[in-house]
Amino acid sequence: MTKPTDKKPIRILYFTEEFWPTHRQDLYALFGKYLPRYGVSCDLVSAYDPAAGAKAAEPWPGGDALLCRLPHNRAAQYVLKLWHNIKTLIKVDAGQYDALQVRDMSMTALLALLTARLKGIQFYYWLSYPQSEGQIDRAKKRGLKGGMRFWFPLLQGTVGKFLLYRIVFPRADHIFVQSRQMQIDLVAQGIPEQRMTPVPMGVDTEIAQPDHIAASDDERLNGRRVLAYLGTLDRVRQIEVLFQMLAQVRPQIPNIVLVLIGDTEDAVHRAWLREEAIRLHVNDLVIWTGWLPMAVAWSYLRGADVGISPFPRSFLLDSASPTKAIEYMALGLPVIVNDNPDQAQVIAESGGGVCVPLTAAAFAEAVTDLLNDADKCAEMARLGQAYVGKVRNYATLAENLADEYRRLLPKKKATV
Repeated sequence: MTKPTDKKPIRILYFTEEFWPTHRQDLYALFGKYLPRYGVSCDLVSAYDPAAGAKAAEPWPGGDALLCRLPHNRAAQYVLKLWHNIKTLIKVDAGQYDALQVRDMSMTALLALLTARLKGIQFYYWLSYPQSEGQIDRAKKRGLKGGMRFWFPLLQGTVGKFLLYRIVFPRADHIFVQSRQMQIDLVAQGIPEQRMTPVPMGVDTEIAQPDHIAASDDERLNGRRVLAYLGTLDRVRQIEVLFQMLAQVRPQIPNIVLVLIGDTEDAVHRAWLREEAIRLHVNDLVIWTGWLPMAVAWSYLRGADVGISPFPRSFLLDSASPTKAIEYMALGLPVIVNDNPDQAQVIAESGGGVCVPLTAAAFAEAVTDLLNDADKCAEMARLGQAYVGKVRNYATLAENLADEYRRLLPKKKATV
């Protein structure tokens, strides 16, 4: 248990794009659970959608939750949430907060920057994903035939990109980014490296304790060499590569099985994946669980031999900090990942797995090598778990972030 800090408390007003209640660990665990132990509290500005079953009464342990209720219409949701953010900014008491922080919202960021300058407090931006570039990319993929589903994200992305890169980023007191690669990408856009801090994804090791999690009793795992994948099955993740890998591994390891813990909202793609497994004659080697409660999902991981984390390469995805590999490592699994920059960094620093290109042949070779070398698997599992416990657990990430806030706060405020 982390000891409470005796340093001067810090209070931040944090505007987030995510709806309430948030289950993202880089929000809930980092800001809600661990940062308060180091004297940093965050009042969360968000919105909840009753149609999705959300309730305003759910507690936020990091401070106060300043919420608005959203209508069902998506366009109206955007307008109402922006209005809620504006009203909250108008009421900001400079004596109550040390900083304003905005996550992945360009228009709110512009208004918060102006508010921070007028009220003499600091302004930070938290970039978890290249949101504007993602909106532009989404619009282009839909094309003109998408109608408003083309024009709205295109407009949002274009305006948002201008606001962030031309106004907000150059004037923010600091920018927190998701990964070292994202920092490199912003440096290429002219943002000084020293004004950014990467805060990668982590694991709550107080919960992810392998000794307290029993392996799944699913009979389909009995007598099998188990590969596990936990995450979305969306098109962008190229899960079919794992089926191609299974076809290559089967002759060497006939009792191989792949557990897919997750799903996709794209029913057409889900059906295509199942057909692809059948076409490649590996459907009998795949266990489809769908989304599961965390405890059940982790029990499958505890019953696995190796964790698999394919994460395709692209500009938008390269800046991400995937959680799967470090989650596997925290639960005592050796991992096989592809060369996403953050995943490659984790493997290089930890020795907890193997990093290869995202091809069926490369994954098949890595799987066969690991499953035929018990000593190597055990050593990688040990190294990976130690690394997560030291570097990528949210207690450590929170301590580092609290220190960074304290380093930043005495600095002279920037001017517009």
